[in-house]
Amino acid sequence: MSIISSSAISSSAISSSAISSSAISMVTSPGLPQYGAAVVVGLIVLLSLKEVLSASEHWNRSLNSSFNLAIMPMLFSFAAIVIFKVAEVI
Repeated sequence: MSIISSSAISSSAISSSAISSSAISMVTSPGLPQYGAAVVVGLIVLLSLKEVLSASEHWNRSLNSSFNLAIMPMLFSFAAIVIFKVAEVI
């Protein structure tokens, strides 16, 4: 009888541990906003470089395409971060 009661106690301890760990994982945020500051700084730097270089004599179509290739994913990430932060407040 003592084996059954200790088994029941350990089973309930395991299930309560699983419930608390799943509750913790539901509260933590997804991975996108963790690097939000890096995305914002990178986007600002790339947009600034594009603006400065577009006024120089070295600006051409391929350089413009290269900057757009780097800026677009960061712009989408920035929009996702903004949407996530607004949804977090609401």
